[in-house]
This record gives sequence, structure tokens and C-alpha cells, in this order.
Amino acid sequence: MGKITGFLEFDRKIEDYAPVEERIKNYKEFTLPLKEDELKNQGARCMDCGVPFCHSGCPLGNLIPDFNDAVYKGKWEKAATILHSTNNFPEFTGRLCPAPCEEACVLGINEDPVSIENIEKNIVETAFSKGWITAQPPKTRTGKKVAVVGSGPAGLATAQQLNRAGHLVTVFERDAKIGGLLRYGIPDFKMEKNVIDRRLEVLKEEGIVFKTNTHIGVDIDANTLKADFDAVVLSGGATVRRNLPIKGADLKGVVQALDFLKQNNKRVDGITDLGEEIKATGKDVIVIGGGDTGSDCIGTSIRHGATSVSNFEIMSKSTPERPEDQPWPFWPMRLRTSSSHKEGAERFFSISTKEFVGDKDGNLKALITSEVEWIKTPGQRPSLKEVPGTEKEWKCDLVLLAMGFTGSEMTVAQQLGLEADSRTNIKATAKNYMTNVPGVFVAGDQRRGQSLIVWAISEGRQAAHHVDIYLTGSSTLPLKGEGDLPRL
Repeated sequence: MGKITGFLEFDRKIEDYAPVEERIKNYKEFTLPLKEDELKNQGARCMDCGVPFCHSGCPLGNLIPDFNDAVYKGKWEKAATILHSTNNFPEFTGRLCPAPCEEACVLGINEDPVSIENIEKNIVETAFSKGWITAQPPKTRTGKKVAVVGSGPAGLATAQQLNRAGHLVTVFERDAKIGGLLRYGIPDFKMEKNVIDRRLEVLKEEGIVFKTNTHIGVDIDANTLKADFDAVVLSGGATVRRNLPIKGADLKGVVQALDFLKQNNKRVDGITDLGEEIKATGKDVIVIGGGDTGSDCIGTSIRHGATSVSNFEIMSKSTPERPEDQPWPFWPMRLRTSSSHKEGAERFFSISTKEFVGDKDGNLKALITSEVEWIKTPGQRPSLKEVPGTEKEWKCDLVLLAMGFTGSEMTVAQQLGLEADSRTNIKATAKNYMTNVPGVFVAGDQRRGQSLIVWAISEGRQAAHHVDIYLTGSSTLPLKGEGDLPRL
């Protein structure tokens, strides 16, 4: 795989970014692609490691050494075929995935790992530019009808796989456009929405039907949907946001991150009917939460023209290096600095918010914090302890709560009588992805809880295989570790 001595000859290289002062003026993607010969060199770094641990690091089981080798040899169409054999939407993952495959790369034990994600993105973009990605409708139809509820990556992957099996698939989405959090959660500067629309055209040409502005459980009773279709797949995601139940949480200016991001995505899309405006312009902004959503809020606030942006994280500051207790090839909790962090935010760690302070009119004007420390006891989960005498008041006009999601909305589950766990994840085993109600399946975050985009696509593909078996008795749809090479 690759060039035998490639990892000795070439250093890791990824796309550069446009200068901060340029990119914060708009919401367009700002990466600067590598040249083709540079990408070939990066593919050459994928050594013949014997056991490619990147496979186990990738929830999709992508055939990474194979497409890296094809890129090194300049066989881009072959690379695209290999990549699409396990991943329906590499244009999404190549932009948004945190790349657990790279953390599992054998080269990463003592060198910089292969730039797998960047290679993946360039493979699919080359394939689109060359016209290699075209609609592949099934040759025959089974006559079986499947409803997919939710159009995020899990729902779209489920839909495409079941459509390939010949079933008649309808995707229901409660928002005005297809995409779920890809559309109304991910900022355009990370992924412009024409990337979604380009793929949607292919899916529509393949025969998948999309119905927007249709809220299952509200506009259509879930039992009616079940009666009208031979199978139902729930892929609505884990959309219940985590709150911060402290004094002042109801003040104007304390906003959930997703409300902020969703409105801005609509604004960029030219939608004017946005309701009450949520903008960071001219404000002192504090983002609570140190994950990807928090980073997205930072980049968006800076583009709004915030006076200042601070980022609070209750966890202690990690090191850029892999911690000793998280050995390769496991995913390490290391310090990660995003492009948005570099645009002008100040980060604070081991800090807990205790109270929001408002003015006489109910507007947020400050918040109060204290420093915390994590106490580690062998055999127990770390406990949180406040550091006495560290209270501090911070001036702020807008707080964005980016603390993740606690589970699924339960309206549909309650209407159908589905079982759920204590975190409101709908129960369904990985054995067949079917719930306690025959014919009703669940995939993605709604089954496993808040997770990564690669897990969502993987879940959708796995669920589709089991739905196909339920409908026809057998399935040729691939499971993880199996390919489907003829298709782009």
C-alpha cells in the first residue's frame, strides 16, 4: 500500500486556511486545497503496516489503505469507487468527521498520522468534478414501502441503501429543507449547503421521495405512518439540548447554541422570517461548552462582529499530546484547537458557571463562575470540587449553551409504544436495529445517543441491511467490513 518508503520521505500535510482577516468576512468554506502531486505524496505515506488499525478506528470500516494507494498511483476514479463502497457521503465526513481513523493510524505511534480525512475529501470532490458520481436507480422494485423519519446523515444513508435494494423509500423531515443538523446546525463556513444539495439531486434521481415541513408525531400520527408503510425507520437524532439549571437561566440573552446556529444558517440561506433575532453583533459573548458545537458558536459570533468571545469548559485543560492512560489506537482526549478558536476567542478551562445576572428589564448583563478541580479516585468516576475563593463575575450580553444533547424527543416513541432507556434512547439492539414494535426500526443518535457523523452513516447502513431482511427475508446490502464496489 502506498510507497514503501513514503512515510520516510514525505511529511504530513493538510489544507491551509485562508487568513483570519479574510475568512471572517463571510460564511464560505475557507480551506485552500492541496495540489494533486501533494495529495499523491500524502497517499504515499500510507505504509504497508500489516494490520491497518485505521479500519477499526473508522466506524464505517472504510478501506483506507486501498483508496490511499489508488490516490498515490493517480487512480482517482478507482479511489472514489473504493471510498463509496463503505461511505455514502464522504463529502460530509471529509469536512466534518473528527477522524478517529487518524488517531488509530499505525504511523501515528511515533510520527504524524496519514492525512486520511483530507484525502477522503479530495477523492469525492474529484469524483464530483469529473462527473463520476451519477444516479444509480435500482433495476427492479420490490413494491415494499419504507418511511424514514429524519433526514440527517443516518436517515439519508438508510434511505439510499434501502432504495438500492429496490424498496420505495420516503424520507420525512419536519424542517423546510433536507439535511437535519447538516443543514441547520453546521455553519456554512464548515460546509456550504450546496454540498448537501448536490448529493440530494443524486438521491432524488435514484427515486427517493422527500417530504419536508412534515413533523411525524404532530402533522401525521406515528401510528398512521406505520399503517401506511411496510417498515418505518426512526433517525431523528438526539435533539434534546442539555440545559444549565441555575439562577437566571431564563434571562433574555441566555440562548441554546442550536437555536443560535440554526437561525444563522437560515439567515445565510436568505430566509428573512426568522422570529426574534439572535445575533452576537457588538456583544460580549460567552460560549459554555468546549466541543464542536461550542467551536461553531465561536466562529459564527466572530463573523457577526462580537465585541469579545470567551469559551468556558468545565473539564481541565488537556495536553496536545496523547495522555498516557489513553494509549494508541484508542481515541485520546487531547487538547484540540479548531479554526474558530484561532479566530479570536479566549479559552478558559476548569471553570463552572454558578449564576446568570440580569438587569431590571430581565436582560443578561453578567455571569458568575468559580474554578473547579476534578478529583480522581481509582476505580471510581472523577468527581467535581469547587475551589474556594475563586468566584468571579464576567460581563456578557449573550451566553450560548453548547453543552450537548441528552437524548431523543419522545412523541413518536410514545405514540408507537416504543421502549426507551433512561437517557431516552430508543431501545434496539445492533443485532437487527428493530424496536419492541415489529416493523419499526431505529438508527443513529436516536438509538445510540449523541455521537459522530461517521457513526450516524454507519448506523443507517447497518439498519438498512436489517430492514431489507425484514421485508424480503435476505439482503445483499453490505454490513460493516463488507464492500459494495460497483456503486458510486
